Amino acid sequence: MSTRYPFTAVVGMDDLRLALLLNAVSPAVGGVLVRGEKGTAKSTAVRALAELLPAVPVVAGCRFSCDPASPDPGCPDGPHGTEPGTQRPARMVELPVGASEDRLVGSLDIEKALSEGVKAFEPGLLASAHRGILYVDEVNLLSDHLIDHLLDAAAMGSSYVEREGVSVRHAARFLLVGTMNPEEGELRPQLLDRFGLTVEVAASRDPQQRVEVVRRRLAFEDDPAAFADRWAADEAALRERIVTARALLPQVTLGDAVLLQIAATCAAFEVDGMRADIVMARTATALAAWAGRTEVTSEDVRQAALLALPHRRRRSPFDAPGLDEDKLDETLEEFKGQEPEPDEDPEPDGPGDGGPGDGGPEGGPGGGVPPQGAGPAAENSPAPEETSPPAPPAPSPEPAPQGAGSGERAAVAASEPFRTKVLSVPGLGEGAAGRRSRARTEHGRTTGSVRPRGALTKLHLAATVQAAAPHQRARGRTGPGLVVRRDDLRQATREGREGNLVLFAVDASGSMAARQRMSAVKGAVLSLLLDAYQRRDKVGLITFRGRDAEVALPPTSSVDAAAARLEKLPTGGRTPLSAGLLKAHDVLRVERLRDPSRRPLLVVVTDGRATGGGADPVALAARAARLHAADGTASVVVDCETGPVRLGLARELARELGGTAVTLDELRADSIAGLVRDVQGHRNTTTRRAA
Repeated sequence: MSTRYPFTAVVGMDDLRLALLLNAVSPAVGGVLVRGEKGTAKSTAVRALAELLPAVPVVAGCRFSCDPASPDPGCPDGPHGTEPGTQRPARMVELPVGASEDRLVGSLDIEKALSEGVKAFEPGLLASAHRGILYVDEVNLLSDHLIDHLLDAAAMGSSYVEREGVSVRHAARFLLVGTMNPEEGELRPQLLDRFGLTVEVAASRDPQQRVEVVRRRLAFEDDPAAFADRWAADEAALRERIVTARALLPQVTLGDAVLLQIAATCAAFEVDGMRADIVMARTATALAAWAGRTEVTSEDVRQAALLALPHRRRRSPFDAPGLDEDKLDETLEEFKGQEPEPDEDPEPDGPGDGGPGDGGPEGGPGGGVPPQGAGPAAENSPAPEETSPPAPPAPSPEPAPQGAGSGERAAVAASEPFRTKVLSVPGLGEGAAGRRSRARTEHGRTTGSVRPRGALTKLHLAATVQAAAPHQRARGRTGPGLVVRRDDLRQATREGREGNLVLFAVDASGSMAARQRMSAVKGAVLSLLLDAYQRRDKVGLITFRGRDAEVALPPTSSVDAAAARLEKLPTGGRTPLSAGLLKAHDVLRVERLRDPSRRPLLVVVTDGRATGGGADPVALAARAARLHAADGTASVVVDCETGPVRLGLARELARELGGTAVTLDELRADSIAGLVRDVQGHRNTTTRRAA
C-alpha cells in the first residue's frame, strides 16, 4: 500500500486544512469543495485527511459497512444479528470523472433476476463510501447523470438501484469532498449547494514558502516511509485532537443570540433556501469544539460564514464566488448580543446535531486554525495555497474618443445579456450528455433496442422477452418461469440531448470599433455564452483583427473564462476574415480528433467585410468558408452591419458556410434559435442548387 503525504506536512493552506478538519470533527457540516488553480496540492491535502479519521465499527462481513450498534434494517446483506462487530480504518473512496453509472451505484445481474428471481447485486462506490469520504477530483467535469445520483444519495442518505422493476436499496451517507479548477468550468448549482463549505486555494507567492514546499515534496518522493515517520508524532497529536473535539461537540451550546447572527448574515447575503443557515450553525459549533470551548462566539460565526456562504450567495452567472467581509462585519456587529423575538417558536439547537459527537482539545485562536504541528517545523504539502478568491472580471473602462484610424482601441463594456432561444445542431449525435442537440444517450426516451456490446445497463424488457420466447420449448421450459440466455438480452437505445462545442469567431477589427456596436456585439456573445453554460457545452473563442487571428480561449467547459476574455477584448485594425475562418477550421479539426463524438456549432460574429489577408481578401474568405461547409459544420453568422446602406456581405458569407445569417437586432429579439433550426434547410437548399 502506498504511503500518503502527511496532512501535517502540508505547507500553508490554512483555510483548506481547517475546513477539512471541521468535517472530520462533525461530518454533518456537509463536506468541502476546494476550488483552485492546477498544481496547488488540493488533492494531496484531501487524500491526507483519511489517515486522520478514527476507525469505523462495522458488522463483520457486511459489504455496506453497517454499524453494529444500529444496523440498517434494509441492508441487502442483512438482516444482521446482535453479534459484536469489528473495526476497520475510515475509507476514502475516489470517484473517477469517467466512471460508469454502474460503477457508482452498483449493478444488478438482470439475467439472474429474470430467470431465477435472485437479486444478485454488486455494490458500487456509493456503498464503499458509506460512513467514510467520497472524493471527486475535477468534480466540475463529472457527467450530469452521475451528478444526479450523487444529489439523490446526498439528499436521502441512501442509494437506489433499479433495473426494469428489480430494485435494491442501501444506506449511503458519506462526507462529500470535491476539488476543481474553475478555469475548466463551474458546477451545477444543485451540486454546488450540497457542499457544506467551500475554499479557494492558490499557490503561494512567497519565495520562502515555495522553497519549503519543494523541499518537502522532494524529501517525500525520495523516501516516503522515512518522511511519514518524521511526521508521525504530529499526525498522532492531530488525530487525538479530532477525537477530543468529537467528544466535546455534544456539549457545545449554540445560543439564541448567535443563532440570530447566523440568520441575519444569511439574509443579508440573500442566500437561497435554509441550508446555509443550518450549515453555518453546524460549522460554528464544530469551530467551538475544535477550539476546546463549549460556547459558540461571534468569531466562530464569522469564520463559519467565510467558509459556508461564498458559493451560496446570489450572484450574476459569470461572477466568481466571494464574500464582502466589510458587509459581514457590519451585519454581525448590528445583531451582536440581540435575542430573537420572544413570540418566535424556538427551534431545538442540537449543538452537534448530526455530528458524530465528540471532541475538544485545547483551542487555538477564534475558530482555531489548526496548528502546523510540533515536529520539524509546521509544514505542508506539495504545493502551498492561498485563499484569496479570484475577483470577477471588472468592466473595462469606456475608451476615449478616437478618430477613424486603424489603431487599437481600448475594450468597451458589454451591454446587458439577454435570454436567447436554443441553438441546436441538426441531426442525431452521440456526444456527451447535455441540453442542446438531439443525441443517442444512456438517458432519455426509449427509441429501440440492440444487442449489448458490453455490460447490460438498460434492459429493453419487451425486446428481451420477444427474443427468448421462440426458444422456450427447445430449452425445456416446464414451469412458469422464462428461460433466458445471455444472447436473448437486449439493450434499450434512448434519445436525449447532448452538449456541443460552440466556437465563437469574433471580428474585432476597426470596422467593429464603434462603441455602441461593439458593446452590443459583446452583449450578444455573452448571452450565447450564458446559454452555453446552462446547456453544458464546451466553448471556444477566436478573435481576428489587424493581420491575423488568435485563439483567445481554446475549447473549454469554462464559460466564465470565455466571458472574461471577451470583456477585455480590444478592437482596431484591418479585418482578416479569412484568417479567422481558417483558425476556426484548425481548432475544429483538432477537436474532432480529440473528441470525435462532440459536434461543433460555429458562430461567426462579423459585419462581413474582409480587408486583410491577401490580394483578394473577399475571395480568400469565401474559400475558407467553403472548407467549413465541406466538413458539414453547422454555422451561424451574426451580421453586425449597421446603417441605412448595407452591403449584405455577412449573408453572403453565411451562404458560403452553408449556414444562416441573423442581424444583431434579430439576435436581441431572441430569434437566432429559430434561424439556427434552418441550418439544415439552408444546407439542403444549397445542395439542390449545386445539383
